[in-house]
Amino acid sequence: MARFSNFLVGITLTTTLAAQVRPAYNVFDAKGKTIPHQEFLRTVSGADVILFGEEHDDPIAHWLQLLVAQHLASQGVFKMGAEMLEADDQNTLDRYLNGEIDQAAFDTLARLWKNHARDYAPLVELAKAERIPFIATNVPRRYARAVSKGGFAALDTLTRYDPAWVAPLPIAFDPQLPGYVKMLTLMGDHARPEMAMAQALKDATMAHFIAKHAHKGTRFLHFNGSFHSDFHEGIGWYLARSRPELSIVTIATVTQGSVNELGSEHLGQADIIICVDEAIPGTH
Repeated sequence: MARFSNFLVGITLTTTLAAQVRPAYNVFDAKGKTIPHQEFLRTVSGADVILFGEEHDDPIAHWLQLLVAQHLASQGVFKMGAEMLEADDQNTLDRYLNGEIDQAAFDTLARLWKNHARDYAPLVELAKAERIPFIATNVPRRYARAVSKGGFAALDTLTRYDPAWVAPLPIAFDPQLPGYVKMLTLMGDHARPEMAMAQALKDATMAHFIAKHAHKGTRFLHFNGSFHSDFHEGIGWYLARSRPELSIVTIATVTQGSVNELGSEHLGQADIIICVDEAIPGTH
């Protein structure tokens, strides 16, 4: 009888501990239905282009990015690209991937984000080890800075302007797209129309380089801030205009106090929504 009592106590303790486990994240589809990890991988594997939107300091998003990249690498030829590397650093990136320069030289010559070593270096190292093409897709920041101050016309005034690092001009721009309207609204009194133009310049340029390197049947995995592809706007809006034949899957990363159910404001934000516990510390 004592053994049976101890057995019941063991079950009770195990059940209690299991109920206390707090999940770090959950994955949902656009309608808010939870999807298992394998379905998540199947969905991204079936697309020509995957726009993996992240919160830049989210460790769960960075971990899942690496898992997705490793999964696609195991399935054959694919390419990667990232907002975090600017187009005019492509030559430096290629030299590093080809072993022509070492890590120290790459860190010195390329304009890397401050969290590169922790969050993006694993992706670059995977590309180097597996000989995966990695495309620097973002517009040079000096170009975006100029447009944020003087609009698209400011590009004509730059002394070191190279059209090879920018989407073809003129840039199509719809200031009424909800994403741009929301961005300016959040900026309040500091908002200027030129700021949305700078955002559009980034979106259009990233879409341009994805379109240049993407092909039907070969996956292109792109990493960017979620706001660059949320609700199928931004990069996706430009990519759909230039390469409508490509199938695109979008991923968004959001944070909530509970990850058990997706908040209504996030429904439709992407084809796949990664919901992360907001209590998890950021990477920087």
